[in-house]
Amino acid sequence: MLHKKLAVAAASLVLAFAACAGISTASAAGSSNGKLITIIVNDPSNPYWKTEGQVAAEEAKKLGYKANVVAHHGDTNTERNQIDTAITNHSAAIILDPANAKGSVGSVKKAVQAHIPVFLVNAEIDQQGLAKAQLVSNNAQGAAMGAQQWVKAVGEKAKYVELTGAPSDNNAATRSNGYRTVLSQYPGLKKVASQVANWDRTQGHDKMQGMLQAHPDITGVISGNDEMALGAIAALKQAGKLKQVTVGGFDGSPAAIDAIKNGELAYTVLQPVAVFSKKAVQEADKYIRTGKTGVDHEKQLFDCILITKKNIGDYVAPFTLKSMQ
Repeated sequence: MLHKKLAVAAASLVLAFAACAGISTASAAGSSNGKLITIIVNDPSNPYWKTEGQVAAEEAKKLGYKANVVAHHGDTNTERNQIDTAITNHSAAIILDPANAKGSVGSVKKAVQAHIPVFLVNAEIDQQGLAKAQLVSNNAQGAAMGAQQWVKAVGEKAKYVELTGAPSDNNAATRSNGYRTVLSQYPGLKKVASQVANWDRTQGHDKMQGMLQAHPDITGVISGNDEMALGAIAALKQAGKLKQVTVGGFDGSPAAIDAIKNGELAYTVLQPVAVFSKKAVQEADKYIRTGKTGVDHEKQLFDCILITKKNIGDYVAPFTLKSMQ
């Protein structure tokens, strides 16, 4: 009888603590027990990565976990330190947007050796079998779709330039290759210059200025992401040439949507980051509870969606369409 009373008292104390800590009774009694999920993104000043972190954190909290979002800003040393902290804090899982396809492999290995499952989002690493899952946009499909729309907008005869993302990110090469596969089919399209702008708006602006000075007669710009495209648009505006140049983007950011509405950007290719960031957390939760992700393949591709003025009304939230809700 005494043991029973003690058990009841102990249970009451647990529930009282859960209430004081802001944890729901259901979460405290469930499998998560308020465990920590560490979420590591690239640079939250970019709305794409900001959304990635926010969506993942919201889903983790919804499932009863604590969530800690940090950013490595593309630096593998920072990423390594953040992985070390996640290990020290006994994270139940790590959601990681890797800083470098090759350079992040060691950090993922370290987490795995500490028996912490890692779920990669947005970008891949160059080694299979370490992460429990790699959830990424179908960049080849998105690039081909974007390039086809770009041709419709600029025409089959044009001089154009390209802005590419960080070479350390496999997505940059995949998109550039996807563009080339489509555009090379049109002999009248001549790429006269290409510059790396590292996914950054300011760099996109500065690199566009340089290319424009060298090639003032271009009529097209194709970009690896929206931020670089928006930087190019700013440079073209300053030069008074935006009306003569067609610009295409990639990401589906809110600023890109505004630029399409204003007639400054021809289109963007929406990456479903809100979808796969949420799913990564759901798979992490399932793995924590059952030891399995519930998915057969480590690498999971999510198709991109073309956004133009025709379907822009379906855009209801950052990187989200009505059909995705």
